[in-house]
Amino acid sequence: MAILESIRKRTTVLILIIGLALFAFVISGVFKSNGFGGGKVGSSVAEINGEDVSIEDFRAKVETASRSYPPSFTSMQLVNMVYDQEVRKTILNQQFEDLGIDVESDQIIEFVKTSGYAQIPDFQDENGVFNEEVFKSAIADWRANDPLRYDAWLQDEKAIIEAAKERLYFNLVKGGVGATLAEGKFDYKLANDKVDMQFVRIPYTSIPDSTIQVSKTQIQAYINDHKDQFEQNKARDIRFVYFEEKPSTEDENNVKAEISALLDDTVEYSESTDTYDTIPGFRNTKDMVVFLDRHSDTKFDTIYKAKKDLPSVAADTLMAMAVGQIYGPYKDGDLYKISKIMDKKANGSVKASHILISWAGAERVSPTVTRTKEEAEAKAKELLADAKKEDAVFTALARDNSDGPSAPRGGDLGYFQEGVMADAFNDFCFNNPVGTIGLVETQFGYHIIKIDDKQDVIQVATLAREIQPSEATINTIFTNATKFEMASLDSEPENFGDIARESSYTVRPVNKIGEMDENLPGLGAQRSIVQWAFNEETSVGDIRRFNVTNGYAVVQLTKKYKKGLMSPEDASAIALPEIRKELKAEQIIAANKGKAMDAIASDNNVSLSTASAVTVKSPTLPGSGREPLVVGTAFALEKDQTSNLIKGETGVFMVKVTKKEAAPDVDNFSTYANSLRSSAAARVNGAVYNALKDKAEIEDNRATFY
Repeated sequence: MAILESIRKRTTVLILIIGLALFAFVISGVFKSNGFGGGKVGSSVAEINGEDVSIEDFRAKVETASRSYPPSFTSMQLVNMVYDQEVRKTILNQQFEDLGIDVESDQIIEFVKTSGYAQIPDFQDENGVFNEEVFKSAIADWRANDPLRYDAWLQDEKAIIEAAKERLYFNLVKGGVGATLAEGKFDYKLANDKVDMQFVRIPYTSIPDSTIQVSKTQIQAYINDHKDQFEQNKARDIRFVYFEEKPSTEDENNVKAEISALLDDTVEYSESTDTYDTIPGFRNTKDMVVFLDRHSDTKFDTIYKAKKDLPSVAADTLMAMAVGQIYGPYKDGDLYKISKIMDKKANGSVKASHILISWAGAERVSPTVTRTKEEAEAKAKELLADAKKEDAVFTALARDNSDGPSAPRGGDLGYFQEGVMADAFNDFCFNNPVGTIGLVETQFGYHIIKIDDKQDVIQVATLAREIQPSEATINTIFTNATKFEMASLDSEPENFGDIARESSYTVRPVNKIGEMDENLPGLGAQRSIVQWAFNEETSVGDIRRFNVTNGYAVVQLTKKYKKGLMSPEDASAIALPEIRKELKAEQIIAANKGKAMDAIASDNNVSLSTASAVTVKSPTLPGSGREPLVVGTAFALEKDQTSNLIKGETGVFMVKVTKKEAAPDVDNFSTYANSLRSSAAARVNGAVYNALKDKAEIEDNRATFY
């Protein structure tokens, strides 16, 4: 009572405190929504040149996309695909708006005419040709009588408008792409002017890397001079130990024992009849279908199989067995099996080749076939005679003459069983020995058939049980993963690898994971691990256990990379070879300056080499690979003139021009100019968009939501 009385006396104070708390809560939300706390990330998945891409609209588009792609597409693949589409659409629409590009109804119709939409039957006249009036009438009819189809068309129309705008925009750019006759002539000469040369090369490998000392300052200077090569996005390095839920040896033995117990008959007591009943096992069952339905992880397959269709681990043994014999248990992948031969057919599978000669009007005939049936018969008989000659090559005859889809394979039809081919074809193949060549007629045409091989086929009943980890094994794996995680957490971060090795666990590193990556080598799709690695609260050295497909992964974050220029340590793998090459070139040039070509070859224990008919467009030197600077230098020299020492790609060169051959004169270079123009126009779409994207200011917030 005293407490209640005290509360009543302080009612005003309590109301004030609660009010202030609510006010603070509301104010904090206002601050955050205005950018004081968390910016605009909460509402947009991206910001492109100041334009937001709403997360709500984005999610709706991802959902729509998920209905258009097979289940094999992961959620992150869909997200990334839709994101790329939204970035492209936004960047291009900004260009369309700046330039005032829009499309009218007549332009939409013009686009439909030249697109796949023109093939829609509703838009075609009685001749199967796109008709503008039929198109307009179909849309009007959908609008009045088929609202669902009309709504779907409106979505298509949006896509058509976007595509039409893109076509117009890129065509405007292509209109400014050209090539003059002078440029055509220059390109022609680059490809056809030739030079012969003698050269000497001192390879960079002649100086051991270990003798070239490179400082951190030199690496940093190289990074500063080549910034484009060393830009990096945010990335993470991790390492992990995978505890896979896989069957133990004991689990395998248990499955083997279980399946073996089903082989023979068993005796069971029946309370209802107070008798002992004999239950037939796999060996003696009279109803294999029911037995396998009840006891096997695979059903009874009544199809006869050739050797190639049987498990490779047992194929030879099964084909050699008699009807009624049993083989197993044997292991096939993740299954233990026992197989019984139910039936056998000698020569039950035939391998044959054929030459098909069709006539106009035959079933499934190609429209290009115009010969009559009489002409087809005459040609088939002529080919039959050719095929039976001693020196005949059946595959060549089939390739050159057959109208069938197997012609590129020399007429090879592979192996097939009875009932697969047309009746006459089937009877010829199964009623004649291997090597027989003959002629039969079917609804498809005349067939010159060669029987290549025959194989026995067998009907096999297989009792199979999948080898799975037992509950005890799963519990042991979980315990081991937990113990390793706890031991790693209780020790210093750098001891992660040592602790794993003590228990004979394999540590697997994964480097340079991107913020939107999903698949990790060895683990598959593990978006949760990537999100954890990029969480600001996760520090280098942190360890966490994750439930993954078929087990657990104990993961440690080992390194963080910031967006921007690489550090000298991270860039060294790329920079060091190039810096060493520069330093080696300086050493080689200093040691050989002023020497003649013969002296350089002698002093450096290398030989003089020659190159013939080298062009600027194909600047390859024998034994050296592509050397554009060396070849370009040679083209700048006169005949019999020798160059100075040149820093090449693979070494330091000196060249002497022995012959120069100008390209033959051409009356008109318009062909070469047109080729340049076409080549440039073909690159416009990709090059222009990539340039716009590189210039755009894009804030990617996908990682916040996915």
